[in-house]
Amino acid sequence: MSVDPVLSEAPARPDGPDHASGSAAGPRRRVVRRLLHNPLAVASGLVLVVAVLVGVLAPVLAPYTAEATDFGATLAPPGTPGHLLGTDDLGRDVLSRILLGMRASLLVAVLAVVTAIGVGVPLGLVAGYFRAVDGVISRLTDLMLAFPFLILAVGLAAVRGASLGNAAIAIGIAQVPGIIRVVRSDTLRLKSLDFVAAAVVDGASDLWVLLRHVLPNATSVVLVQATVAVPAAILGEAVLSFLGLGIQPPAPSLGTMLAAAQPFAARAPWNAVMPGLAIMLLALSFNVFGDSLRDALDPRGSRR
Repeated sequence: MSVDPVLSEAPARPDGPDHASGSAAGPRRRVVRRLLHNPLAVASGLVLVVAVLVGVLAPVLAPYTAEATDFGATLAPPGTPGHLLGTDDLGRDVLSRILLGMRASLLVAVLAVVTAIGVGVPLGLVAGYFRAVDGVISRLTDLMLAFPFLILAVGLAAVRGASLGNAAIAIGIAQVPGIIRVVRSDTLRLKSLDFVAAAVVDGASDLWVLLRHVLPNATSVVLVQATVAVPAAILGEAVLSFLGLGIQPPAPSLGTMLAAAQPFAARAPWNAVMPGLAIMLLALSFNVFGDSLRDALDPRGSRR
């Protein structure tokens, strides 16, 4: 689905800088107003703000370090004094490891999405604007899209080796085809509009047209795609870590916590349920906020 540009496509009328700034601020205020009037957007946004703050402040908020053990309280249930969410088989505090694991998951997700956008946006712009190279880029994109996202990420991670950085790069590369396809589609739409044709007639170079006219109006599409890519990256990191191709023990990760809890699922299910709920909450919040942002950025939506 293509999202219409948030910024005005028509050149600003010669009414002075106040009019230009006002024309740009109007759509932004409309987007913020729509988000604030959407209860799901507000709720998911608050969850994401709290999650980001927890991720940043995890070393301060965590009651214990990730490797701190209490062999006198192994597999302790939630509510045990000193261990609000219980402990794992080595007596490590589950709450502390979830907080630190969320930090790692968000870091991998951010690095992966930045990688995907940094590679996918330029290629999508080039493919949509220059027909000579569109065929090559589109066929390579189709080839990568032939592989499921997780299969491609697992394959790339297996080749590069297991680490946080390699997991982020593998997930980011696996998300590049989706970014290319979305940006290419919007570039094709924007290239056919009058304000781009006017810039070309005025003698603007291709690079100037792409950077000054096409890219700013495709920003809304990129933002929406990023909010969709983040939860996919979080799930991808959990899968890679679960398979031993992501963050390596004893470093905390929601995926490694699920893998370590598997042998004790019947005896201590909270070791698997708690990190699983954290993954679900993060992914669901990003998806809901992304859908709300897409609707808010669509100027064809109902005005409030």
